[in-house]
Amino acid sequence: MKTLRRWFCQHALIVLILAGGLQNSPAAETPELKIAVLKFGTVNWVMDVIKHHGLDHQNGFDLKVLGLASKNATTVAFLAEDVNMIVTDWFWVLRQRSQGNDVVIIPYSAALGAVMVAADSGITKLEHLQGKRIGVAGGPIDKSWLLLRAFSLSRNNIDLAATAEPLYAAPPLLNEQLMSRRVDAILNFWPYAARLEGAGYRRLASVSDLMQQMDMTVAAPLIGFTFTRRMAGERPELIKGFVAAVAVASELLQTSDGEWKRLRPLMKTKSDKEFVALRDRYREGILTSWTSEHKLAAERLFDVLKSVGGDKLTGKGTRFDPAMFWP
Repeated sequence: MKTLRRWFCQHALIVLILAGGLQNSPAAETPELKIAVLKFGTVNWVMDVIKHHGLDHQNGFDLKVLGLASKNATTVAFLAEDVNMIVTDWFWVLRQRSQGNDVVIIPYSAALGAVMVAADSGITKLEHLQGKRIGVAGGPIDKSWLLLRAFSLSRNNIDLAATAEPLYAAPPLLNEQLMSRRVDAILNFWPYAARLEGAGYRRLASVSDLMQQMDMTVAAPLIGFTFTRRMAGERPELIKGFVAAVAVASELLQTSDGEWKRLRPLMKTKSDKEFVALRDRYREGILTSWTSEHKLAAERLFDVLKSVGGDKLTGKGTRFDPAMFWP
């Protein structure tokens, strides 16, 4: 099965020829690709690498990054066609497709969250979470929380939503709550979990671990670059050029410590250990392949989460549709 890197190699020559044709034509302008992202999200790191090294222009397009304050703001901009692309999860894509919007996604990152506890905590396994105060990022239908609940139900026939005390809050606040010992554990998104690791806190279990325990042979990436199939059909060279630029930028982030040193001001780290934890966890999540095994894992994840979250998670009548993955 093709890796993303192999996909890039097959299309890079075409992209460069197209780009060269544009540059040689005095009347042609470099096409823009507008992407809306969370203003302080980690996707900004790969966007910065693309712009810093001119990887967009090398691949025949001009990348315009619109940083917005919330995920909802990015989706509003996308649905209003103010931007060509956003970063979101494929559950949102499935909802859109069920409503008749032919939206597709290129999986981007397998970086996932984790259950974190204090280094000296007596909680040493997930079964110890019963009766504990657990901080949860993202709310009652957060996908990581639903997966943790599903795991507990399948292994111990215990629903943590009933036997523990979940407290829902924003990711930064959850870290503060754990550090002040107002909660016993937190389930947080990966960058916040990594920052805690850098501060000496202990990872009890990762979401990737839970996936594998739930019969997924590989971790199913949740988020990706999302756009309409119509745009991909009308401007295929734009999407191919973007994928090529992301592939090169991701390779740099995987292999170059110097690139990370340049990015460090964007990361707003408080210590060398926090910086290293963020860098290494990001690298772990870089998606170097996309195979039929990943698609099967995604379908399995959909079934598991829907069994717990129901229509509140997926919307009524929404089914898993592998055609959402582009190309």
